[in-house]
Order: sequence, then C-alpha cells, then structure tokens
Amino acid sequence: MRRHLVLAKPFSLEDEKDSELTASSVIRKILSLIKTVRPGSDLTNFQLPPQLILPRSRLQCYGEMIYSFGGQDLLGECSRRNLPVERLKSVVTWNISTLRPVVVGMSPYNPVLGETHHVSNGYINVLTEQVVHHPPVSALHATHEKEKIDVTWCQYFTPKFRGAYVDVEVNGKRVMKLLHRKETYEMDQPRLIMRFLPAPGAHWAGKVKIKCPETDLEAELHLISDSFIERFRGNNNRSIKGKIFESSSGNQLYNIYGHWDRTVMAKNLKTGEVEVIYNAKENITGLNPPTVKNLQEVMESESTMVWSEVSERILKKDWERAREAKILVEEKQREALKQRETSGESWVPKHFSVVKNGKDWDCSPPQPTVPRAPLVITEK
Repeated sequence: MRRHLVLAKPFSLEDEKDSELTASSVIRKILSLIKTVRPGSDLTNFQLPPQLILPRSRLQCYGEMIYSFGGQDLLGECSRRNLPVERLKSVVTWNISTLRPVVVGMSPYNPVLGETHHVSNGYINVLTEQVVHHPPVSALHATHEKEKIDVTWCQYFTPKFRGAYVDVEVNGKRVMKLLHRKETYEMDQPRLIMRFLPAPGAHWAGKVKIKCPETDLEAELHLISDSFIERFRGNNNRSIKGKIFESSSGNQLYNIYGHWDRTVMAKNLKTGEVEVIYNAKENITGLNPPTVKNLQEVMESESTMVWSEVSERILKKDWERAREAKILVEEKQREALKQRETSGESWVPKHFSVVKNGKDWDCSPPQPTVPRAPLVITEK
C-alpha cells in the first residue's frame, strides 16, 4: 500500500452553498437511481456511483463530530463547570455540537472491516474503528487529556427507503465519563431523514435523552422535523426544543430552544434568565482538515490511507478510475474474508472489545486513554 494520504476538509455550514453539493444539483444525479430501488428496501449494502460519494470515510465523519470544531473546546467545558446542573448544560451543548449538516443524496465511503481513523486536536484524542462489517458497526473512543474525560460510542444504522425519503435509524449508545467528577452521562442518538421529494433536504429528527444517575439530573431534546410547507419552500428549520430536569422529582430547571445550525438558548425557569449556550457559526464553520505530523506512524488501516486513491480520483472528477480504485478496496476486503473463512479464523478488532446482546452491540476500549495521533488539527 502506498504511503500517501488524501485528507479531505470536514463538511461544515458554509459548504452547504457549494454549487456541486446543493440539493438541487445532487437531486438530479439521484433521480435516475430511485426507480431502481423498491420502497422498504434495505439500503445497507446499496452501492453508489463515485459521482454520489464524498471523498471521506464514514469513520472520519464520526470522528469529525468530536475533533473538528472552530471555536471553544466544548468537550473540556463539560468537566470545568462547578455545579452539577451547569455540567449537564455543558454536556447538552456538546451533544448539540455533534450535529452536522448532511449532503442530500451524497454518501461517504462505507468503512472496510478493521479500518481506523485516529486524530488529535489539542487535548482531545479520537480513535474510531470499524469493528463489524455485516451489519456495519463502528466504535469510537475519545479522551480529553487535561480534563480527564472519556467518550465511547458504539454506532450502527439501518437505512430504509420510503419512496420520497430515506429514514436512517441510528442505533447504539453514547457514554461520556467525567472522571474527575465521577459522573457518567448516557445519551441517545437522533434519526436522520433524507428527503428527495417534494423538495430535497436532510435533517436530524427524534428525541435525545441525556441522563446522569450520580447527579439525578436529566435532559431531553427534541429535534423537530421540518414541516411539509417549509420543505416545499426549500427552507431548513433545524429547530430544537428540550428541557433539563430532576430525574426523581421531574422538577424542570431549564427550557432549551433554538436551531442547532444557528443558536440554542437555555432559560432558567427559576430566575427567568436566558443565555445562549451554543453558537453553530462559531463552532462548525471554517473547519480545517487534519495534517500529517508523522507519516511513518500512520497505521495502514487509517481511513485516509485505505481510500487515498479513490479520494484523489473523486477530487479530480476522474470517475472511471475512482470506480476502479473503489472496487479494488472492496475486492481486497472480500479476499481477506475468504482467507479467514478458509483458515477458520474469526475477526478480532484491534482497539475494541465487541459484544452482541440480541440485536444490540456494545463496544468497549481495553485501553483507558487514546494515545496522541500522527494526524493532528492545527490552527491556521
């Protein structure tokens, strides 16, 4: 494998205006595909042509939710607050910051089994790994060196084609541990709706719960689906509403409201004070791609290494060679699977322990911290 990396820029708010990535441009590319897919079909293994692929792996997209930010270190802020309710409010803010725009009809690479993505930004170190291929299960471990914060995700999804839209159910749990505070926060994940008709658009929807047993505090967020009229007009609402309350008594402490791609406010129900707890423009605009600090330390399984030639061809719009390069990556994975089946070997993830319980998956890292990465985010 060649020692060459193609590091794609993280997708951010300002990129939605890119003429090639606007909904109207992309929708023309996918209309010809709709008639070949039946409503209710499982799209997990659906193969997209290179013209509809973003030059980055889904693992990178997951990692970017944590290591790519343009403003304040919101993860570290979760532990710096003194009062328990202020820490939960900071966890809510950080959770909202992981919501990113989605390009309608465009998709990142489906990670190959054993693929990894390892990046550092300041005190934050993030490592992701594709731990199961069928169904596709991704694991993430992030640690904050200074504030002693540990984040783990075990994530897998089921996309269903519903005729005019694709409904993506995101399964798995997210856990944040504030080790200095001896607090654990468990979080749900929202659903993703990708709509083609009557007007193209993508939005996060559903309910997200964040609960901390040690403090008896809980937050509930509702990501509001855009109305039919607003979708028809081509408007993106992206509104969010929620509350922070005591788990045992139900006593409500804060109202949360706003738009996750603009600003989100919190109103103290006791004092009436309103504060801006999240500003998307400050956090998810002007994002920088990772840079290579030490090429020799980059793992052969690194996403940007695995897909480097495919990404290079896509960026050059050399669609035929991009398709050929993508096929080579996938054929290599199938050949490795055949060899394991012949020898009777079972795949064992390198960085996570994986357990299946019924339909659910649980992924846990054996190492307490994520080491510094050879790929780093540097300020310009």
